[in-house]
Amino acid sequence: MSPVPDDIRRFVIQRVPSVPYIEAVLLMRDNRHCAWSAAVLARRLYLGLEETTQLLERLRADQLVVEEGGNGPGFRYAPASPEVEGIWDRLAVVYAQHLIEVSTLIHTRPAGKAQMLADAFVWRKGK
Repeated sequence: MSPVPDDIRRFVIQRVPSVPYIEAVLLMRDNRHCAWSAAVLARRLYLGLEETTQLLERLRADQLVVEEGGNGPGFRYAPASPEVEGIWDRLAVVYAQHLIEVSTLIHTRPAGKAQMLADAFVWRKGK
């Protein structure tokens, strides 16, 4: 049996596109009081500025962060729902304990038609 719970495994395969994505979310989650600029986040994640800017846009589109004004643009961890926040809270624990297993899931996820088939069998709230 895998050390990664099935629901977390499915979530990672379906919703986490890369290791930098999960690292960004977890870093911002652990420092949710901070508004992160792309430059600061890029340094913390050892990424280029353009890649980090694209990552932040993806996180905003996925409704995991919100953009704040003030002393320049910044992004703050703010999941769109308590359910999403709850799964990221659980994923944070699993990732800390099973980094290799979760990273392997991200790197070896099914692609193309296999992913579409898997997505077809995901139960969605309200449907």
